[in-house]
Amino acid sequence: MRRRKFIQTTGSFAVLVSGTGMVACQNIFKDKSERELKTWSVAAFKRFAEIWNFNDFWKRGNTFDACLTFVDAIHHQWPDDPEIKAMQTSVVKMLEENLIFFNQFDPGDLWADDFGWWGLMALNARRHLLRMGESELADKYLRLSTDLCWEYKKNTAYDNTPDAKPVPHGCRNGDAKGVSKGVKNTVTNVLLFLLSSRIYRLTLAENIKDNEKYLDMAYRQWIWFNSWFELEKYEYLKKIPTSGALVQERPMAVFEGSDYMDKTHPPWAEGWVWTGDQGMLLAALTDMLAVRKELTEWMGKNDMDPDFDPVVFEKKIHRYISLIVNGIKTALVSDTDGIIREAPCKSGFGPRHGNDYLAGRGIMMRYLGVLEAKSLPGPDMREHIKATAEAIWETRDVLNNQFQPEFTTMENDKLYIEQFRKLWGLADDVVKWDISKMKEQNKFGVCQSIGLDALGAAIRLL
Repeated sequence: MRRRKFIQTTGSFAVLVSGTGMVACQNIFKDKSERELKTWSVAAFKRFAEIWNFNDFWKRGNTFDACLTFVDAIHHQWPDDPEIKAMQTSVVKMLEENLIFFNQFDPGDLWADDFGWWGLMALNARRHLLRMGESELADKYLRLSTDLCWEYKKNTAYDNTPDAKPVPHGCRNGDAKGVSKGVKNTVTNVLLFLLSSRIYRLTLAENIKDNEKYLDMAYRQWIWFNSWFELEKYEYLKKIPTSGALVQERPMAVFEGSDYMDKTHPPWAEGWVWTGDQGMLLAALTDMLAVRKELTEWMGKNDMDPDFDPVVFEKKIHRYISLIVNGIKTALVSDTDGIIREAPCKSGFGPRHGNDYLAGRGIMMRYLGVLEAKSLPGPDMREHIKATAEAIWETRDVLNNQFQPEFTTMENDKLYIEQFRKLWGLADDVVKWDISKMKEQNKFGVCQSIGLDALGAAIRLL
């Protein structure tokens, strides 16, 4: 009888790689992990339902987007389960409250990226509400995404002038009243990119007219990112010695006349890279692949760019996706325990902005899970997503199932910092989030959303 050989990640997730009885054993382990994931998911959502209703505009949009992506995953996995059905119904009531919450704010007091987070959440809200037969509320969320969030972001933050150097246009992350123009960092630009591509794809699916403006903006944002990536000397898309790359927190080009030298809003430090940006950029790039036929037709019809070559366009996007996936696998996953990490950059961990960047690991897994379920090109991230979900579960507060900001060991964290430093050339000795001034309920909500993102991603891979 041949011996069976297993590769074990942390805890109970196991994958049979050789030996007799392969299919049967794989099914046993799949069933076991499926039962566990459902139990964990119900408990995790119950805790989220206790603390989701906190007062922080952008975090509220992002954490509820995590919730919606999570409940979509569990609906597809267990559509007839009574506990899951009850969960879906409770989300409708939460969305009613969220719309009231959104309308309480003066948009002029908010930052450009805030509208990106809420716009993306609103699109997922619409999908959930239509599934639940709540068409009137679903239409309100569509208008929130298009007429409020997308229009406001386009009108108040997009740079229509052709003068910025070395790359024109792009989106600033300032306040809507214009008191501060802010910087053209990655998060606000990728949010406009992804929101535009997601709205356009929704309009195609639902046959909604007057939609070319969304394709136009998605293409404009593609040009902005591609222009920067081609300027390799600035290392906005920074290569690492593994055929991989990661996009940095913002593009910087220091020369006389450059419009990309601002190191404030928030304070910048060399080498700063954030997990959330990687996931959203992968999603936007895959969206552009999905609409390449429509894009090619639109380019030709409007004589937008006579030099546009759809074959070159597609090859470039595939190359960027491959680079970023390789970069994530190599630089944002620990070689020691296989768990997804935040890059060790003090700027992201705090003290001033740790509250905001805490959510990045979840945001990245939110998109990785969906893309991996659709066979994302590049290295397989499945076992790392599962290992991360289990680590989050096993380090929770067992009394209330509250997830924690840190879910890895100090010893492994130190080894990971050295791994990252060797690849990236820079690293800070940070292992804990400096979020002591963060309101407790806000902290609980964000940490729980990271867990929902990880569990949702793992469920999609069953």
